[in-house]
Amino acid sequence: MERMPASVLFACDNNTVRSAIAEGLAKARFGDLLYFESVGVRAGEGADPFAVAVMAEAGIDIAHHKPKAFRDLHDTSFDWIVSLSPAAQHAAVELTRTMACEIVFWPTFDATAARGNRETILSAFREVRDALSGRLDEAFGRLRPGAAPSQESP
Repeated sequence: MERMPASVLFACDNNTVRSAIAEGLAKARFGDLLYFESVGVRAGEGADPFAVAVMAEAGIDIAHHKPKAFRDLHDTSFDWIVSLSPAAQHAAVELTRTMACEIVFWPTFDATAARGNRETILSAFREVRDALSGRLDEAFGRLRPGAAPSQESP
């Protein structure tokens, strides 16, 4: 991935956790430099409350995120599609059969699979947020000259 993209689409299963978190983090850090959007293989019912909570901890509001599916995209001219789940990877491959687009696979844990008390579940969502934060720093951190990649939570 030599060339930096101008537009990036994050994709996961329902567009309620992983891709919504990735879009929120990316827009907060690099939204003045690149265009970011997110989708799911299916559109969920709304931003997941645990995702909203852990993003609020990072100072990012995704409470009004409206999940959408690949089929809801009005424009599919993205430079990169970053798939965060195997199902999204498959959908991205199907979408890009007739277009020039780089597909990047960032396998990301599905925090909705976490079980236990509220703090245990929040911890799983924080892990997703922090892992995506690190991936974003690796991929786009060089867009901010002189800024060292973050080694801590957003």
